Amino acid sequence: MENLNIMGSLGLDNENVGTDVYFSLGLKQSGKVATKIPPRVLSPLSSLLERSVQSNEMHMEATEIKEVTIFHGLRAPPLSIRQYIDRVFKYSGCSPSCFVVAKIYVDRYLQSTQVHLTSFNVHRLLITSVMLAAKFIDDAFFNNAYYAKVGGVSTAELNRLEMKFLFSIDFRLQVSIDTFKKYCSQLEKEAAVHQIERSIQACGIKEDEIVIASSQRMIT
Repeated sequence: MENLNIMGSLGLDNENVGTDVYFSLGLKQSGKVATKIPPRVLSPLSSLLERSVQSNEMHMEATEIKEVTIFHGLRAPPLSIRQYIDRVFKYSGCSPSCFVVAKIYVDRYLQSTQVHLTSFNVHRLLITSVMLAAKFIDDAFFNNAYYAKVGGVSTAELNRLEMKFLFSIDFRLQVSIDTFKKYCSQLEKEAAVHQIERSIQACGIKEDEIVIASSQRMIT
């Protein structure tokens, strides 16, 4: 299935809304050939969600906050957030822009319900929001049964999650260009921070190796 970038309501072809950022995040491609390579947007999105989950769980543990919603599982899934997002992208056939819109939808849900994002609910929120984004902005999409298989839940459960999600956000699925652009900028900044952190970690490993090598020479 060809990945279809947002054209209608968000208008990514508008040259005045940050085309360079869209290309950088992999939301637009030069030419008409679709690619199965995960777009760059998945990495900063995963990073943002992981930071949020870690921060929330530390806060909830310290304050002994307990939350249980329809999106909470009995235990955290074995797949990491990044692994799960990669899986959803690989099999859902949705456009990369769906993941930006999905992040907007998740934030709307969290704000309207005052629920915290944790390792127990993030996966169900992701598959639900990505599915809704695909239905709303892509020209072609699968049915709920297919997305349920991709997300690792039953069709009946995903149907319930979809309805709960929609009512929680008052069916606010429309996303303005300004909002989309704002989230793209946020993801672009997160990508830069993530790259810096990886570089620092790489340097740290090299420094440790140098220290160990130096110590060995001193011992011998």
